[in-house]
Amino acid sequence: MQQEPGLRELKKAQMRERIADVAAGLFAERGYDGVSMIEVARAATVSEQTVYNYFPAKQDLVLDRADEIREQYHRAVATRPPGTSPASALHLLVIGLITHFRSEELSLARGEFPAQCLISPVLRRFALEVREQQAQTIGDAIRTTDPAVPAIVARAHAAAIVAVVQSITDDIGTHVRSGDVSDEAADRMRRTAALAFDHLDQAFRSITTTYRGDPR
Repeated sequence: MQQEPGLRELKKAQMRERIADVAAGLFAERGYDGVSMIEVARAATVSEQTVYNYFPAKQDLVLDRADEIREQYHRAVATRPPGTSPASALHLLVIGLITHFRSEELSLARGEFPAQCLISPVLRRFALEVREQQAQTIGDAIRTTDPAVPAIVARAHAAAIVAVVQSITDDIGTHVRSGDVSDEAADRMRRTAALAFDHLDQAFRSITTTYRGDPR
């Protein structure tokens, strides 16, 4: 008797989460570069092929939501209300990262992207590729909503936004590695993010005034 589609999807999601959690635990203990896919499979008590079925490449164990996040960024910028800058539209998503950091278990967080990206040169290179794709996506969304802004200007502004996101992510990783996941640490990061995004908001208003004569 076949399982209902909803039950199959639930079981797949549970297996995916279990493998990711096992991998995060191993990365936290030995570092991303010190763990192989077959070791993840053994620790999760599944076959190596099962791991590859859910995570086609090792970096997907920590970057598997990259496409989803990129789409979130595009949607947030492309559908932002009139009068809202791209930075303001993305600010809440970054606050969500900080909130997640505050609630995550350290035993897992130390093996996840923000912390591992600081110590693994291999993962850092993959992360740079992901950030480049995010900048392209945000730049495209800016051009969709503000076609008068030259493509090179839109891309430069998008790159500045992504640089802030990476900086906050690195800050999260630093706090996770040190074990400082206090409310005070989270509040400091929120203030830093607010200051940075406020500057980007002002910059975009200047850009639109220059190219559209309209302080959107």
